[in-house]
Amino acid sequence: MSYKMKRKDLLTKEDIWNAVITVMVEFNFPTENEVANDTYIVYNYYSELESGGHESLLNWFSWHIEEVGISNYLKELTRILEKIGAHDYSKIEKMYGEELWRLFQALENGEEAEEDLYEVIEKADQAYHQVNGKLDELLERYFVQIYENIIDIEE
Repeated sequence: MSYKMKRKDLLTKEDIWNAVITVMVEFNFPTENEVANDTYIVYNYYSELESGGHESLLNWFSWHIEEVGISNYLKELTRILEKIGAHDYSKIEKMYGEELWRLFQALENGEEAEEDLYEVIEKADQAYHQVNGKLDELLERYFVQIYENIIDIEE
């Protein structure tokens, strides 16, 4: 993984935000770079929840959750959320994550769980939105701290 950018293109927080997102969109997850993996997981979480809520996260990241298991995924995600100061978001995932996955899997397996799943999705999404968008601010601060670990800066 080698993404190169010129320092002159990374002068503001907005420049860094856009650069890190560009890298994450092109990123081949997972990799040996732990910072990049953490960034990918937390950015994916943010992106999916902002675009389609927990249902979107389950649909688009289920391949990874199936690969590592829901317990390991939630440990990874909540560790990263707590590391960047997103404690409220971590609590939400600790509260709803396993139940959401269990119901999602039940629905995928043809069991009658759709109503139950959407009820829990609604609760989890409401909890997410009640935090009032602090996650983007925390991510921006995190991106500014770590961008040099995932982007090769050229003078």
